[in-house]
Amino acid sequence: MKKYAFIVLNYEKFWNRLCNQNRAGKANHSFVRRGIMGPKNTEKLFFYVTHPQNEIRGHADFIERVTGNAKNLWESFGHESLLNSYDEYQDFLQGRKKSTFVRFKNLQELPNPITTKTMPKIIGKKRMPQIGMYITQQMADQLLTEGGAKI
Repeated sequence: MKKYAFIVLNYEKFWNRLCNQNRAGKANHSFVRRGIMGPKNTEKLFFYVTHPQNEIRGHADFIERVTGNAKNLWESFGHESLLNSYDEYQDFLQGRKKSTFVRFKNLQELPNPITTKTMPKIIGKKRMPQIGMYITQQMADQLLTEGGAKI
């Protein structure tokens, strides 16, 4: 399976912040992960918003994954993140010294979010793994079509 896209899990409050920043004109964004994890090589990201909605709400173009010392990463990419301050970032990391910034651009909200009823028909899983998952280009195109996005 060629890893074309990656589905990341996002809490509702962070998804809303991300959308607000995007609507305000922010071009590049970063999704922060605790420790060293997240997609390495992919072209697109999809955003699965967890409880209470449990649906894929948007997609973006992957730039890169940057890992390393948490403090150094915050200094370089903190302005792209959804977190409002270094203190909030530290609280989020829960004492971890390493973190990951998944950088992306061109965030688009799906006109028709992909529900948990439709998602398994496309990606073949009823439950989304907590660490996210890679999908093929065919699956990504199906998600975009089902979500009403222009391909």
